[in-house]
Amino acid sequence: MYFNDTEIWRTSTAEPTPHPGIRWTYLKDMTEYLSLWKSPEKIIFDLGNLITDVYTGSFNTTLTATFFNDEVDVATAAPADLIIPISARKSASDGVSQFTLPADNATNTVSFPQNANRAVFSVSANGQANEEFWWSNVLQSDTSAFADTAGDFTGYSPWREVQVFIDGQLAGVQWPFPVVFTGGVVPSLHRPIVSPDAFDLKEHEIDITPWLPVLCDGNSHTFTIYVAGLVDDGGSEASITQTVAASWYVTGKVFVWLDDDETSVTTGSVPVVEESQPSISVSSVLTQNATGANETLTYDTLVSRAIKVTSTVVSRNASGTVSWTQDLSYSNKGYVSAYGFAQVNDFLISGTDQTISSSAIVGADYKAEYKYPLWCNSTYGYSPEGNLTLYGRLIQGVQVYVEGAAVFPDGLEAFSEGSSGYGSPKYPGSLVDTKKDSTAYFFQYADRTNSSGYGSTDQVFSFGGFTTSGGSVDAAPDQELYHRHVASTNSTITLDQEVVADGAGGGTSGTPTTDGGAANEESYAQAPLDGGSGGPRLFMNRQGVDEL
Repeated sequence: MYFNDTEIWRTSTAEPTPHPGIRWTYLKDMTEYLSLWKSPEKIIFDLGNLITDVYTGSFNTTLTATFFNDEVDVATAAPADLIIPISARKSASDGVSQFTLPADNATNTVSFPQNANRAVFSVSANGQANEEFWWSNVLQSDTSAFADTAGDFTGYSPWREVQVFIDGQLAGVQWPFPVVFTGGVVPSLHRPIVSPDAFDLKEHEIDITPWLPVLCDGNSHTFTIYVAGLVDDGGSEASITQTVAASWYVTGKVFVWLDDDETSVTTGSVPVVEESQPSISVSSVLTQNATGANETLTYDTLVSRAIKVTSTVVSRNASGTVSWTQDLSYSNKGYVSAYGFAQVNDFLISGTDQTISSSAIVGADYKAEYKYPLWCNSTYGYSPEGNLTLYGRLIQGVQVYVEGAAVFPDGLEAFSEGSSGYGSPKYPGSLVDTKKDSTAYFFQYADRTNSSGYGSTDQVFSFGGFTTSGGSVDAAPDQELYHRHVASTNSTITLDQEVVADGAGGGTSGTPTTDGGAANEESYAQAPLDGGSGGPRLFMNRQGVDEL
């Protein structure tokens, strides 16, 4: 969804069902886009769909905006005064303004207001087609290991980095969250509970306030977004490459806060970028059967890096040193067996992003810690008749701690007290912690006239607040504000327990079933399992499956 050239929401669809079909509702806080709501905007809502004689589902979408005239007592930043899109800028022709990488040059040249006192770049990026399951990719040297059995695999490693450059210099990075859309891995994993972020792909904040002395000089400046992977030498060495498979959809935007005096000019020192070369470790081992055919592949990928950008910023009302730092670590242990038809990945991203200022630059201090664990075991196969069978177990988690002047809502808005406005909250920090564990089977006839599946899911979601700053992703909140535990079998909710702090609603509903419904498969609407290259999702480009 776009306002003119500015992307404001990236979403996806629920798992389809036979007639009468699916219905879902998503509520999203849009307060950070207040400056856009104050002027006429062209709304472009793009929800891709495929309709044929087999795939007959169409979408009927309603968008509703609700406005509140109220203040909340939170630590997050007040809405920015200006939002500058970094996008393909196609709204004039009613097009969506995403860049598609690596095909496009994701660069904009923009002029900055000279009276800016804070600026944050947010990036939205996710892989599609051959890059939808980038976290299951293999090293580039192993892409053809199972070419004679399961087909070629997608390469450039299972590590990805979204890079933001200002005037050719690295300003910050995002190590993307591994979103698993509905239908991914196994279709029956996702009904009725979707994977984290599937309905609201989160954006990543990169504070570029240290760049203001350069950006506010009255000249035009370039912003460029890249998506990077790894290319290895077949041994233990690998290096970063800005070449990856197709495709990544990316946009960016800059949130800018301004001094009241329009004639003021922000100055200071040129930012110092301390970018250590990433520490990269890769390995892979192939084993063969008695005839010499590759049977298994074990591969590991470890990456860590640190970035620091520092400058002195002098604005109309404040001056001081501002530093933006990022510390990131990544691990992925992969194992491919059954001649390429089975795969396990054990994945973890951990990171800390932080802005520290030495003075009262408005709302500058910010900290985010995050962990994205994922474990996936998937198998697929074909019978002699051509029938397809899929199995998968997917365990996925999200842990995010946020403190300070975040651009996007941190969830504490619903639990704020009083009306003193931004900057004096009851809870300076918040923690989201959720884990979803799903297992599923899926069967489809060769002629694609019928399919069936079984799926079970258990998810626990917790949200809490910290009464003092200095919390972390590994610490327990001082107050759990919201808790929910949901379990399902096929399309039936078998357990739904919800607790809201201070007794403000919530309660317990649903009871675990005794039969579990485990023996009962349910039919699935015919939905395309293929990715952009023609192969089934998670197994794109592999032998035989391009016929789906």
